[in-house]
Amino acid sequence: MVLVSPGQSGDSPAFPHLLDHLRVPRVGGGRPRTRPDRVRGDKAYSSRANRELLRRRGIGAVIAEPSDQAGHRRRRGPRGGRPPAFDPVDYRGRNVVERRFSHLKQWRGLATRYDKLAIVYRAAVVLNTVIAWTRRLSDMP
Repeated sequence: MVLVSPGQSGDSPAFPHLLDHLRVPRVGGGRPRTRPDRVRGDKAYSSRANRELLRRRGIGAVIAEPSDQAGHRRRRGPRGGRPPAFDPVDYRGRNVVERRFSHLKQWRGLATRYDKLAIVYRAAVVLNTVIAWTRRLSDMP
């Protein structure tokens, strides 16, 4: 799924909207999954609201804590609470997504956002993804 947001806004405000639209098809058929086991995100997603949303839905968060948030928590002492759980080994899997974004940005039209309409920009992202997917399938033995 591809959601397009304004270029000047951050990714974190779109996070609840993305979770609402998440659908992962099941291999053997049946209703698609709407709740992943874990979500890997960079430090931009480390907000109290995002962590609470994931906790309410029973989804594990693999999100690094920014140094400023850790400092605020430590400064509060015992009232700051304990640090959020973080699995550094699982977090390494995030690079797959980052590499895909890097490939997307190699397309000049996507990198500079020539398209004025979000639907046209989204279509270019989907086209790029389909091309990459078919290349990957043709490279398989």
